[in-house]
Order: sequence, then structure tokens, then C-alpha cells
Amino acid sequence: MGRRRGTASAGRGCARRRRRRGARQIAVDGAQDRPDDLAGGSAEETRLVAIRVCIAGAGGRMGQTMLEAVIAAPDLTLAGALEVPASPILGRDAGERSGHPTGVVISADIAAAVAGVDVLVDFTRPEGTLEHLGACARAGVAAVVGTTGLAEADKRALADFGNSIPIVFAPNMSVGVTVLLRLVDQAAKLLGAGYDVEIVEMHHRHKIDAPSGTALLLGDAAAKALGRDLRTDGVFGRDGVTGERKPGTIGFASVRGGDVVGDHSVIFAGAGERIELTHRAGSRLNFAQGALRAVRFVSAKRAAGAKGLFDMEDVLGLR
Repeated sequence: MGRRRGTASAGRGCARRRRRRGARQIAVDGAQDRPDDLAGGSAEETRLVAIRVCIAGAGGRMGQTMLEAVIAAPDLTLAGALEVPASPILGRDAGERSGHPTGVVISADIAAAVAGVDVLVDFTRPEGTLEHLGACARAGVAAVVGTTGLAEADKRALADFGNSIPIVFAPNMSVGVTVLLRLVDQAAKLLGAGYDVEIVEMHHRHKIDAPSGTALLLGDAAAKALGRDLRTDGVFGRDGVTGERKPGTIGFASVRGGDVVGDHSVIFAGAGERIELTHRAGSRLNFAQGALRAVRFVSAKRAAGAKGLFDMEDVLGLR
């Protein structure tokens, strides 16, 4: 993917008043801890000008986590919540399930939902994400995308939207996974072709795509470090009589079961030794923490008139 540097709700006013009165605190990165994450403004400016956020996929697991995170963050205002037209929660208050009503009603009207917001956060499905990004591009709204399962054509379309608006795209927004990507790159370069690379990932029984977007990111990091192409050197699952392992390939194994949030291991297997780099997510709050940082980052880019496609390394200032 080339790099370029640098949904509707009623009662927004009511939601803002609730935000000013304070919201329940949960374990997320708040602007009170990181004022520099916001467009270079002071903490006082952050409190006076909240970032207006719309959550797409508000009824999903990650959507619910993001709703709670945004409601709790003092520098953010929940200004919209989107779901598909067939969703049973349409018309309900976005904070109902968490016990903290917001005055924001869950809607299926994409254009109305992004009108008047600063940032759309999207953890949905590829077809929905592209539709949402189209609306964002027309409205000049920045986006944070954590959708997985995107095909190459989808990624190209996403990159094209980056010509119009700033977008942070990261299949995994955990700070720990971002660090893991760096470690995989370094390990692959240091160990070289003499070590076989295998990636094992496990997720809950409801996950619909495999391998996970994070596993693919890890595989791509190893492939690039070794001068390989994951599109030709990736081996996705093995079955039957496969013969010996082909040198230079990068293998993937996907496990599904229970309520596992996400486990990823990158194995470098050599003669007489094995190195394993592992990240285990015990809660979706890890992803929410990273996503909030991405929201602040991309909002600042929008305010500065910047466009482009960014990732978590950009958000964390690692490049």
C-alpha cells in the first residue's frame, strides 16, 4: 500500500452538556494524560473544544468498547452512532447498553451521521467501511479504520480516499502490537534466512475472517525484512500430504474458540533453537486506548488541512 505523508444523531447539544459535567472513567488514554496528542493545543483548549466523534458499528464488540471510551474521554464528544439498517438497536440511545445515556441515537443514515463530526471511527466490515469512507470524503470528515478482512482492491480504495481526507488505518491499534511489529522486523533482519517464520493467531469463536489482519501485518513485516513478498511466499494453512516445508515461506495458522480477544505469536525456528515473540490481548480496552490516540492524531491532521493514509507508527511518532 502506498503511503502519502504528510453516522445521524439527535441531542448532540445534550450530549455535550453531559460531557462537560463529566463521564464515568474507564481505563483508557485520556487527554488529561496526553494533551500533546491533540493538535498541539493546551489541556485547557482541549476541554473547551472537544473532538466530535461518530462510531460506526456501534452494536459490535469493538463498537461498544469505543462508545464507552469516547463517553469517558473528557476531550471527546460522542456526536454520532451508526449501525446497519437491519440492526435491532436502531433508534436506541448509544449509551443505553453501558448504562450511561448520551442523547445520541443509533442511526443507519450514514450521510446524516457524519455531518458535523470531526472523526469517524470504523470497526465494521469491508463493504461497510468503504461506504462510510465515501461519506466521510464528501463531508470532509477524518477517519480511524480498524476493519479487518480487506482485500487488496479494498486497500487500494482506502488509499484513494486518503487523497481527500486524513485516515488512520490499522487492523490492530494496540500499542503493544505496534511495538511487536518493530520487534519482528528487527528479529527477521538479525536472524536472516536460516530461520523459518511461522505465525499462529487465536481469536474468539465469532471472528469471521482468517488469518487475522494483525497476523497478516506481522507476516508482512517479516517478509519485507527478509526481502520477500507475502503474496507469493505466504502459506495459509496446511492440510493433507504437503511435503517438506518450502524454504523462504511464511506460514500461518488460525485458531478459533471461546472468547479469546486476540493472541498472536511469531515463531522464528532455527536449527537447535526457537525464538517466539508473542502478544496476548486480555481486553479490548487495549485497542480502544490506541484508537483514542489515533482519533486525536487524525483530528489534528484534519485541523491542519493534511490528507493521507497513516498507521499506528505515525500515531505513536515512531517514524
